[in-house]
Amino acid sequence: MEKRKLLWVYGLSAAFVLLNTWFVARENFYFMALPLLLMVGLLFLFSLDTVVLLIAFLTPLAVGLPESELGINVSMPTEPLLFGILVLFSVKLLLEGGLDRRIVRHPVSVAIFIQLGWMAITTLTSELPWVSLKYLVARLWFVVPIYFLGTQLFRDPVAFRKFSWLYVSGLIIVIFYTIVKHSSFGFDEDIGHWVMRPFYNDHTQYGAMLAFFIPMLAGFSFSPRYSRTMRMAALIALGILFVALYLSFSRAAWISLVAAFGVYVLFRLRIRFHWVALSIVTVVMLFFSFQHQIIERLERNKQDSSTDLVEHIQSITNISSDASNLERINRWQSAIRMFHERPFWGWGPGTYQFVYAPFQHSQEKTIISTNAGDMGNAHSEYIGPLSESGVIGMLSVILLMVLVLYTGLKVARHAASPSGRALGLSATLGLFTYYVHGILNNFLDSDKASVPFWAFIALIVVVDLYDRRSTPSD
Repeated sequence: MEKRKLLWVYGLSAAFVLLNTWFVARENFYFMALPLLLMVGLLFLFSLDTVVLLIAFLTPLAVGLPESELGINVSMPTEPLLFGILVLFSVKLLLEGGLDRRIVRHPVSVAIFIQLGWMAITTLTSELPWVSLKYLVARLWFVVPIYFLGTQLFRDPVAFRKFSWLYVSGLIIVIFYTIVKHSSFGFDEDIGHWVMRPFYNDHTQYGAMLAFFIPMLAGFSFSPRYSRTMRMAALIALGILFVALYLSFSRAAWISLVAAFGVYVLFRLRIRFHWVALSIVTVVMLFFSFQHQIIERLERNKQDSSTDLVEHIQSITNISSDASNLERINRWQSAIRMFHERPFWGWGPGTYQFVYAPFQHSQEKTIISTNAGDMGNAHSEYIGPLSESGVIGMLSVILLMVLVLYTGLKVARHAASPSGRALGLSATLGLFTYYVHGILNNFLDSDKASVPFWAFIALIVVVDLYDRRSTPSD
């Protein structure tokens, strides 16, 4: 029997070598990928959890293919892997039964169902139904493999730590690539906007993910419940991410990290969630009440972005001459005009970049603007859905955000295990950096942001359901 197995192994190996030699001689190199494809196929069949962890590592290193046969941007190799998990996991649920009812009934899951359900409805009423359908499917291949499969995988805290470390490991490779490339240009601020390509589209997306993982690495660095080796490794990684964040010149990422630190301070001061929420609502109401006076004051700021740290921070509020800030306002104004025309149904998920051109006003255009309106999305995770899926679309985003923050802060205080509380707090702060960043940008249509975003939400839900005290106490 053993001899027969050896003969099969040697025979198949020899056949592969001969066939591969034949293909290479004809300058066809795709056959060389067959062993890798077979290995991935076996992982899909026998270890789906390993595929999720592999995706975590590959996501920062994935490269986009803008022109695919499907007519959509595809990030290789992560999105084909995510689509494979979506299909296989869905089939598995149909054959073996549904998810744990506690997961399905959790308020965060319900909010996700509402968001996806409304996206499906507005896909039917979309100005461009085929575009919206592709956008909806792309959202599903992020949510199902990462959130719903993640709620099973992350019941073991070790699995979530592996997931985080694997993403950070891939991100650090990109950081070294970016810094080396950036140094050849003397760390010029303008060059810093694109040196992270082809791995990240620009410095805003890159900076958002750097800020996203800093709270988690800080938790790993300073928590005494982890080994000394892990704390030292996390501290080194944390230092690398801080350097990269500074060199990214991403003002939105800097703001988001400061805001997350503010939430951490409020948490340590034991300020209750409803007071925090009330404060945020009050600030928003005050802004709209005095928006004209605030805008008039901001228009006096003429400081453009700069390599000087102080000047670069001052440029954050420049809405008179900074092209980046002015273009955001142009996109937001276009989105609001789109909303006014279709306030309930919106124009359809994913359609903004295809329909916003006529809604631009000439006096609001910048040197970045184009008449064709082909420069991307609405630059906001809140205003974008408002234009694409109407008022309910935006409210569904806010509902999910509020429930995740409430649940995250709750588990950070009431989880039974110290590791559950620490991971819950770190994940909540990481997500909060993105919620703040989402005011100025939107990246959840890309794997770079969606993979960690839905993973962190899954972790919070898992801790809330499976790491409870019998009687919550402070």
